[in-house]
Amino acid sequence: MTLATLAEVLQPALREGYAVAGLVCLGWEDMRAYVAAAEAEGAPVILQAGPSCRAHTPLPVLAAMMRHLGEGASVPVVIHLDHGASAEECRAAIREGFTSVMFDGSRMPLDQNIAETGAIAEMAHAAGVSCEGEIGFVGYRSGAPSQGTDPVEAARFARETGVDAMAISVGNVHLQESHDGRIDETRLEAIATATDVPLVIHGGSGIPPADRARLAKTSNICKFNIGTELRMVFGQALREAIAAQPNTFDRIELLKRTIAPMEAATRQVIRNLRG
Repeated sequence: MTLATLAEVLQPALREGYAVAGLVCLGWEDMRAYVAAAEAEGAPVILQAGPSCRAHTPLPVLAAMMRHLGEGASVPVVIHLDHGASAEECRAAIREGFTSVMFDGSRMPLDQNIAETGAIAEMAHAAGVSCEGEIGFVGYRSGAPSQGTDPVEAARFARETGVDAMAISVGNVHLQESHDGRIDETRLEAIATATDVPLVIHGGSGIPPADRARLAKTSNICKFNIGTELRMVFGQALREAIAAQPNTFDRIELLKRTIAPMEAATRQVIRNLRG
């Protein structure tokens, strides 16, 4: 197994009661650690290129790195554009070889979000690529507040867009540095009752691991996006490497010291979501 679409890894998760980690990538070291962790756990993984990553590294370069890792992996690896802002950005990702795109129209009026997401899903499917959409806005720690997903709107969104996965706002928040988030399980259950599309939690780092494990097993949440939690591991490992080698200026030598801690932390994330 090598490259896979989002649908190919989420449908088995939906049927069998587990979730797949959507791991936010910022560079080569974390991508490499994520795939090594997935192989060690015998689990699929989703490598995600978000807006900050794309602002730092050109999309074709990210695609080449991610595809190189995926094509050499022994487990399914999804190459996923996270928070695509336009049809053109999603089209460019498909052209470069991403196997999945996420269009974020969550701040748009409902009809516009449905129309634009549906058109991108159709484009993606025609290219053999999966599409994730978002209904209800997931806010940011110390930033814009969340707007919870309406279950009736979610049902319409899933039905009319044809997305392969649906990101929802049920108490989750982006960029949380501690596990003190709480999922609104009443809202989540109402959404899951209204549609059978695999559900996605952005801001998964803020959800306690015990809750992630339970919801992966008992709900329709099939993908947890994890970024901040693993960035913190990377940052701490890099600080320790610099402190331990104050006279080393070779960044490759310093960055290599982050890979093992990142792999170990990622293995724990993956294991947790698979029960």
